[in-house]
Amino acid sequence: MKALIIEDETAAARNLQAILRQVAPGIEIVEVLESVRESVEWLQNNTHPDLLFMDVHLADGDSFRIFRDVDISAPIIFTTAYDQYALEAFKVNSIDYLLKPINSAEVERALDKLRRLSGDERREYGMRIKTMAEKQHTDVFLVHIRDKIIPLHRNNIAFCYTCNERVTAYGYDGTIYPLDKTLEALQTLLPENDFFRANRQFIVARRAVKEMAVWFGSRLSLQLSVETPERIIISKARVPEFKGWLTAAHPIE
Repeated sequence: MKALIIEDETAAARNLQAILRQVAPGIEIVEVLESVRESVEWLQNNTHPDLLFMDVHLADGDSFRIFRDVDISAPIIFTTAYDQYALEAFKVNSIDYLLKPINSAEVERALDKLRRLSGDERREYGMRIKTMAEKQHTDVFLVHIRDKIIPLHRNNIAFCYTCNERVTAYGYDGTIYPLDKTLEALQTLLPENDFFRANRQFIVARRAVKEMAVWFGSRLSLQLSVETPERIIISKARVPEFKGWLTAAHPIE
């Protein structure tokens, strides 16, 4: 059996590989990938493995984004250090869900479950994950401000911003809404056709982008239709991706 590991923490990836060598020496690790982008590229250009170990949260976004670009029929065992994700949903739709730090007993349990499944049952799990990924978008966020709960529709969000572990959404009228989700979680909940992760601090809406200017080192500086708390810089490596996203023909959801 061949397996692919998608994990952005080196120590966690090494730990998983060591456990697999111990409990399942017959499994061949074909590659260890660290990001959504790298995973999509690899899966588009290589024969898919028999099994994937996939961290939910990667450096450039949640792994659900992989399923929007690649059809994966192989069974998946999810891993994460964060227990705020929907554990029951993962348990129902994936082969298993492992909470870090992973131990050998949990891996053995997941592999035993996999061995008991027929080929058709394994493919069915792949379809369930794809369906779950497609349902991740959220139309309305409930914002708690003092004793009030305010519905914030995603179409009213110009950008999301994080600073000092505080995450806020800015409306087109300049209103600031405190959010109880991380920027990484928002990146999954907001449709990628309409929202772009500009850098570690900003997610910007397509229709909020007013203009851009070349910045030092071939980077881009964005100006939005709404005032931002600091300059938004797109790294040189991500400029082509940003331009492609901005100019692509996508219907607004």
